[in-house]
Amino acid sequence: MNKMISYGHQYIDRDDIDAVIKVLKSDYLTQGPSIPEFEDMLCRYTGARYAVAVSSGTAALHISCLAAGLRSGDEAITSPVTFTASANCVLYCGAIPIFADIQSDTVNIDPEEIEKKISRSTKVLIPVHFAGHPCDMKEINKIARKKKLLVIEDAAHAIGSVYRGSRIGSCKYSDMTIFSFHPVKTITTGEGGAVLTNRRDLYEKLLMLRNHGITKDKSHFLSRGFHSAGSWYYEMQCLGFNYRITDIQCALGISQLKKLDKFLKRRREVASLYTKKLSTIDEIILPAKRDYAASAWHIYCITVKKASERKRIFEELQISGIGVQVHYIPVYLHPYYRGKFKYDPGLCPMAEDYYSKAITLPLYPSMTRKQVNKVINVVKSVFRKTR
Repeated sequence: MNKMISYGHQYIDRDDIDAVIKVLKSDYLTQGPSIPEFEDMLCRYTGARYAVAVSSGTAALHISCLAAGLRSGDEAITSPVTFTASANCVLYCGAIPIFADIQSDTVNIDPEEIEKKISRSTKVLIPVHFAGHPCDMKEINKIARKKKLLVIEDAAHAIGSVYRGSRIGSCKYSDMTIFSFHPVKTITTGEGGAVLTNRRDLYEKLLMLRNHGITKDKSHFLSRGFHSAGSWYYEMQCLGFNYRITDIQCALGISQLKKLDKFLKRRREVASLYTKKLSTIDEIILPAKRDYAASAWHIYCITVKKASERKRIFEELQISGIGVQVHYIPVYLHPYYRGKFKYDPGLCPMAEDYYSKAITLPLYPSMTRKQVNKVINVVKSVFRKTR
C-alpha cells in the first residue's frame, strides 16, 4: 500500500520544540511576554505598525469585522472561492456576506466584479489572497476609497507573499490584514492567527475584542471616579471574546517566524518544479502568476480542462498515494448558505467553473525531492491514461 503524501504538513524542528519547552518551564503559559514578542516580530517582518495575535485565523476575521463596525443590515463583499470563515465572520456580526466572482487566471476576487456588487449597505471588502497569490490590492483599494469602504485582507494563505514590492501584511492598501497559523499554513502555532493594522484606533478596538471587551488602560476608562482607582481596576466596555492566544503557541510562532524565509524558498522551489515538469500536459492548466505578485505558494492548484474527468483523476491520484485536495467549494453552495440566502448555482460562474475542475497537489517545505518527483510522475501517468 502506498504511503500517502499529504497535501500540506507542518515543519517542526528541535528549535521549535525547545522554544515550547522553555515556556512550559516558565512562569507564563498565557498572557505573558511571548505574545508581544511574537506580535513585534510580525510587525517587523511585514512593516505593519500593530499586530494582535489571537486564537485562530477565524477569530482574527471575526474581530476585524467587529472593529470595522459591521452590524445587522450591513453587507461585506468577499470571494466565493475560499474557506467558509471568510464569509462566516460577516454572519457573526449579523451582517450579510455578498460574493463577487473571481478572475479566471489567479482565482482571486475580480475588482470589476466587486464594483458590480456594491450597494448602499456595503461597508467592508474582504479580498482573499488565494493560494498565496496576492489580489490586485491597488485596484481594490481604489474602489474602497471611492466608496468609503474598509478593506480587510484575508491573508490566511499569504504570509510572506509580496505585492508591488510590499509584503502582504503591511496594510499599505488595506485597513487590516489577517493571518492564519494552522498547521497546513506556511508557519504554525498549532492553531492561531493575527490581525495587523496601521491604525491606532482599530488596534485598540482589536485588543479589547480579543479579551472580553476589557481594557486596563486608565486613559480609556469611561466610568467617572475610577481614573484614580488601584491597579486592580479594569472595565468591560464592549462585548468581546476570549480569543487570546497562549505563550506556548507564540513561542512556537516566534521560532517558526525565524524560518519563514527558508520555508518560502522551499515552497517556491517545489512550485517551480511542478510548473516546469507539468507544463507538457495538455489536459491541465497550471496556476497563473501576475507580474505584480510574488506568491507564498500556500497551495498549488491545477485545473483539468474537462470537468467530467476531475473526479476520476482525483481518485486515481489518491489511490496512487498522492493526497490531493480541492480548494474550495464555492461558499454559497454549502447547504447553510443556500438555505439561509436562497443561493442557486450560477451566482458566480467563473468560481463554479474553477471549482468543477480544480485539484490541489501536495506542497510543503519538508517534501523531499523523491516525494516531489513521485507527485510529478504519478500526475503524468494518470493524465496519459486520459488520452
